[in-house]
Amino acid sequence: MRGLMLSTAMALFALPAVARENYAILVGANTYPNLKEQYWLKGPANDVALVQTYLTTAAPVPFDPANVTVLADGIEGAPAPTLAAIRGAFADLTAKVQPGDFVYLHFSGHGTQAPAADPDSELDGLDELFLPVDIGVWSDDMGHVENALVDDEVGAMLDALTARGADVWVVFDSCHSGTVTRAAPSGDEEVRTRMLPPEALGLTAEQMEDVATRAVPQKAADPRARPESPVTGSGEGGSLVAFFAAQTNEQTPERNLPRGKPGRMPQGVFTWTLFEALAEYPGATYAQLSQEVLRKYAVKSLARSTPLFEGDMDRVVFSGDAAPRLAQWPATVDGGTFTLAAGSLHGLAQGGTMAVMASAADPTEAAIAMVELTEVGTFTATATPVGALPADLPKGLTLRKLGEIIDFSLTVALPEPGSAPAGALQAAMVALTLGADPRLAFVAPGQDADLRLAVIPDSPRPDALWILPSTGLADDLSRTPSVSTADKTPAELAEVLDDTLLRMSKALNVLKLGAAVGGETGVEVGLRTRNPANKTLRDMDTTGVPRLIPDDEVHIEATNTTDGPVDLNVLYVGSDFSISHMFKGRLQPGDTLKQGLLRITDAAFGRDRVILVMTPAKPQSAVEDLGFLAQDAVDLLRGNASALKQALKEAGFGETTRAAVSLSDEGEDSGPAPAILQFEIDTVPAE
Repeated sequence: MRGLMLSTAMALFALPAVARENYAILVGANTYPNLKEQYWLKGPANDVALVQTYLTTAAPVPFDPANVTVLADGIEGAPAPTLAAIRGAFADLTAKVQPGDFVYLHFSGHGTQAPAADPDSELDGLDELFLPVDIGVWSDDMGHVENALVDDEVGAMLDALTARGADVWVVFDSCHSGTVTRAAPSGDEEVRTRMLPPEALGLTAEQMEDVATRAVPQKAADPRARPESPVTGSGEGGSLVAFFAAQTNEQTPERNLPRGKPGRMPQGVFTWTLFEALAEYPGATYAQLSQEVLRKYAVKSLARSTPLFEGDMDRVVFSGDAAPRLAQWPATVDGGTFTLAAGSLHGLAQGGTMAVMASAADPTEAAIAMVELTEVGTFTATATPVGALPADLPKGLTLRKLGEIIDFSLTVALPEPGSAPAGALQAAMVALTLGADPRLAFVAPGQDADLRLAVIPDSPRPDALWILPSTGLADDLSRTPSVSTADKTPAELAEVLDDTLLRMSKALNVLKLGAAVGGETGVEVGLRTRNPANKTLRDMDTTGVPRLIPDDEVHIEATNTTDGPVDLNVLYVGSDFSISHMFKGRLQPGDTLKQGLLRITDAAFGRDRVILVMTPAKPQSAVEDLGFLAQDAVDLLRGNASALKQALKEAGFGETTRAAVSLSDEGEDSGPAPAILQFEIDTVPAE
């Protein structure tokens, strides 16, 4: 018997391991027949098509098309994403997944909030809802919205998958609440927010106010705490990672993407940005991917919302293998035309130059030819030779991206005519265009632009020109720059607006440079924090966007693991577009720097960024000093300054307060490739 058991065990041991399967459920809800057409969306089906194409053709792990379930109205042959269809797809998948399998889930469509079925289960007394296309209205008798997918049910679905041992990544490109006003034309009329107001479902303002009033005593007292996650899982069994387009008190838009490209179409801003980052960095961890998304949001002025990231962020996406950023792709040649499976989603642009490499392992200087990109789609591109090609091209060619083209210009769309502020700007345009920096370009209302000037009559400053992101959506006006017009001559308005836009451009260009250089380095960096109530230094979780209040401190800990010296500069880019130079110093190989950087003040609140610039240093050279980048803040309320104040600023006796102050005096005064790391924090009031 013992021999039989042993031989059986050996036979089992000899069997090949069962390969893992990769599955996906992609949900895109566009049209809602039971709601007014003004609430319908156009982007979710395009989101699903984009994700489906990526998973089945470009993902770093293989997704069999048969394992990708699509529920989307607007995609030929796909079932509509009704509540029953979503439940059925999850039930079928749960029955088949095995331990070690991977599951990707994507939800694009409207979200909203409604009074919770169990008020004690939610801090704010509200359930977060994802809305299938067969959504109904609120029923006072039943106490729920007909056919809504409630956050608790989604959590149970996720738990069922992880309980089977599957690793799950779920992405929600929807939002639930918030206040956003369309204040300027965006260049396309398809900018919509993916949040259905409760009144569209028959919920009255009184009902929502009643819930909010009763929930106030339960709210978290710590202002650093963010709104709770819209969906939670038990975390038992397999791993769970969740990405959300916005916090529960924010909104997220959809718009025509990619910006400025022919053939663009409505897409969720979060979906496009996420998969753009993923296409460029498919071997990233979830933490690295989240930072890339936040960086792109900042650089491209796409949205003011704050994506939320939760779960085991140190795992590699899709449970795959870690790998560096993609900078080259296999190519085929036909009649002198090169074709590669990469496009605008991968950071390629028409007119760009790429090197033709005989082997992917060759150094760039060994390139056998150069090509220019002539057509660039989302996932494919074609290129033609620049000059002559070798007579015999080797097989297995690779096209390599040659650096990044950094556009330091700033395009600003003018406000719609017909208002007094717009008229004042028109009178100032001659002076503005004559004196403006050549990096500034003004375009007509509605044209594609980085920033938009708008007049908001019902705002606290109806005479002002408000400076909005590219979507033209205004959210928190208290943190939005504006320039008054009634108190200025045309020449004064031109001078103040030019100064404001140039300061904003300089701060944005620092972020653009960071996006181009990237953050891969041999220097290990972490941020730490403490405050008067808790003076123990502790690690700051930077996978999302931590919140800090006045008197909170930020410290840095950096270790040079390379074999050469590295210079480190730390910049603090405030939400008011100030740039503070906080530190400069040199790290020798093996050195560890522990340095207090800054203390949060109450001068300004909003989205701030800590930028770490690391450059290889030559022996006996001076430490690189980026202090010349420092600048004062853009005043959020730009009025007429007194002659005395202007004179003091010119003489150097006055300084605009900033959202942070240095904790040291360091900021006053070859090895790895240069690298720039960016950490985002939100500064909020203490109460």
